[in-house]
Amino acid sequence: MSSNSNLPLDGVRIVDFTQVMLGPCATQMLADFGADVIKIERPGSGELSRNFFGGTSEADRNNPVFCSLNRNKRSVTLDTRQESAKEAVYELVRRSDVVVNNFRPGVMDRMGFGYEKLREINPRIIFASGTGFGPTGPYAHKGGQDVLSQALTGVMERRADDDTPRTIYATALCDYTAGMHLVQGVLAALLAREKTGRGQEVSVSLYDSMLAMQMQEASHLMTTDQELNWAAMPLSGVFETTDGALVLVGAFKANPLQDICRALGIEDLSEIYPDLPAQRAGKVELQRRFREGFAANTTEHWIARLEEQDLLCAEVRPLGKALTDPQTIENGMLESYDHPLHGETRVIASPVHLSEAPFIVRRPPPRIGEHTAEILAELGLGEEREEAAVSDAMASKPQALGAA
Repeated sequence: MSSNSNLPLDGVRIVDFTQVMLGPCATQMLADFGADVIKIERPGSGELSRNFFGGTSEADRNNPVFCSLNRNKRSVTLDTRQESAKEAVYELVRRSDVVVNNFRPGVMDRMGFGYEKLREINPRIIFASGTGFGPTGPYAHKGGQDVLSQALTGVMERRADDDTPRTIYATALCDYTAGMHLVQGVLAALLAREKTGRGQEVSVSLYDSMLAMQMQEASHLMTTDQELNWAAMPLSGVFETTDGALVLVGAFKANPLQDICRALGIEDLSEIYPDLPAQRAGKVELQRRFREGFAANTTEHWIARLEEQDLLCAEVRPLGKALTDPQTIENGMLESYDHPLHGETRVIASPVHLSEAPFIVRRPPPRIGEHTAEILAELGLGEEREEAAVSDAMASKPQALGAA
């Protein structure tokens, strides 16, 4: 794959201990921006997301989940319990700018790669960590995971109606959000180092990211002691039609209820419910009338009627349909590359568009240890060191490094 010196992080080297999603989605974005991301993996099994689907073939270890998070990276396999492998990591740190991990607090220290140790080797190193709950505190020891953060931070409790069952948000909201916060932290630390010449620690957590995502709701609650729930607004909701569903947001207009009634072809309910307090009190009846109306025709019919009234609305549709939408294509959100195992592979591109540095896939997601010899050679370590550093001893213990 080609390189591009116009990429903003060209020349920045990142040592990547991350696995699953929080860390890998962050280091992938940094790689997309041009960083040389070197992924440290277990010999034999690789990182945890290579093993999501249980198989042990090379294709299984390069499954779509792993590949979606690890393009533009290189992979080196090191049995970090061996001193020769530790020395290889230390030599890599001497020549790098950032070290990233998403293990539980203390794991990097136990491995011999904590911040205090690494900054002795390289005072300019930026040590970035993504954890479940933060480096200290009553939950620091707990295994961090997306769904747990949804539950503990109030996200899962907030529903459109109290009688709606609590449920798990169906995509990795917390992991992606924390991963993007980790990118921000690394970029800020790189800018700070230009001024000070020193590296520093960067820390984000799933827990903090979910609290930050609710900044409006939290501020409202702490100031007024009242819940703010955008999904529970009386003129908004998801409504079934004869062939699917639509979502309506009845807001940002002088009299949205009147416009909804016009679209539905019913009497003007704003005469009965003239303001937001009255509409909140009458929400059950209003939502009943909306459901009854929308159930009488197709999604396409109602979208057209609602848009005639300049109301915010959209079809509720599956991911597959979104991927073929002309807007997706226009935005450049689909990219393809040639994978050595899977052939032509289509993926979601970067959502950040830089006019002077267009997104490209420079490297396909690496196979386990694909670049071990190449990277050790760059470090001046020969074949003997490679044989000593790489071992299958950890292949049967994918939990040994302790993911966050």
